[in-house]
Amino acid sequence: MNVFKNLSRRSRAVFLALIVIGGAALLWSKGFIGLADVQAQRKERTASTAADQPASDKAADLPIVDLSDKQAGSLKIGPVGSREFAILKTSVGTIDFNENVLVQVFSQYPGKILKAFFNLGDEVKQGDILFTIDSPDLLQAESNLLATAGVLELQKRVLARVTMLLKSGGSAQKDIDQSTSDEQTAEGNFKAARNAVRIFGKTDEEVDQILAQRKVDSTLLVPSPISGKVVARNAAPGFLTQPGNAPAPFLIADVSTMWMLANVIETDAPAYRLGQAVEVRVPAYPDTVFKGHVTNLGAIIDPNSHRQLVRSEIDDPQHLLRSGMYASFVIHVGDPVNSLAVPAQGVVREGDGTMTVWVTNDSRRFTKRTVKIGLQQGGWTQILEGLQPGETVVTDGAVFLSNKLLLGDAG
Repeated sequence: MNVFKNLSRRSRAVFLALIVIGGAALLWSKGFIGLADVQAQRKERTASTAADQPASDKAADLPIVDLSDKQAGSLKIGPVGSREFAILKTSVGTIDFNENVLVQVFSQYPGKILKAFFNLGDEVKQGDILFTIDSPDLLQAESNLLATAGVLELQKRVLARVTMLLKSGGSAQKDIDQSTSDEQTAEGNFKAARNAVRIFGKTDEEVDQILAQRKVDSTLLVPSPISGKVVARNAAPGFLTQPGNAPAPFLIADVSTMWMLANVIETDAPAYRLGQAVEVRVPAYPDTVFKGHVTNLGAIIDPNSHRQLVRSEIDDPQHLLRSGMYASFVIHVGDPVNSLAVPAQGVVREGDGTMTVWVTNDSRRFTKRTVKIGLQQGGWTQILEGLQPGETVVTDGAVFLSNKLLLGDAG
């Protein structure tokens, strides 16, 4: 106490303040500990109460909707059954010509087009004359044929005359041998010239006519190599054409089959195989299914789109498809699987993206059940998880129950 008196006034004030702060801290800590004890006791009582709560009270927390007889009568219910689901892959693409039967028609020799006989879109048969050209090469071949024919005729006469002279002693055997050799050479040249003219497409009858009339004709006929449709025409009178030089005078396509070109996603690429059956639909004919099969799989994955090319050959006997049409296909990539299923109207997509169905035991009380779905085919939805065989579910009107649960008594 004497020490306290000896302190200065400022020191005594500081000392008293420290005593007050320490006392306040002690009281606060006791109050906090007491409050924590009270909260712990409350939690213990709550847990004990929850443990003692009957199961019927817990069920009240489940998403359940009770309906009146009239409301329940508007719903359709049925047991969970099983159905077969086909393993399918789908994609979109475009229709194109079957390039295996798409032919660019050129003349075999250069020349000037004299006349074209078919227009774009016309149907042609194999052997039909598409156009004619004035061919200098044909003119040269026919002229050579007439020349060799004349030489052969001359050598035959020389041989006949020398043979007669030999019998009368007017010539030697060497003259006969020389004339025979010259006649054989002339005959070989004539046969070569005749074959050269036939290469241009002339028949034997036409060649004989040239020889009989001793008249050349430089008109070269260019026939269609296949039956099909004219899908492009660049031929016109006066057009100079060279073999293999674009554009081709005519482009002929066999449109009884077409190609569908689709780019499938990279993750689906392993599922595709050559020869798989394909069903194709186009917007122009929504009720028509075109059949075909996979004929080619791309060797690479596009590094930009990460897709693979799948090419299918599609049968089109009625010639309905057109190159450039937008199309979609379905391919069966595996054997069908048997799985639980409910009608599509019995499955509801909730706001959070989950899929739910409504289960009932008495057709009056309905419980919402979250499920995992798979394939959707023919108005049925595959159920992978969440239901057991034989359970009774709403098959039509499930959306009504979900709305009623959301609205509560107001629904």
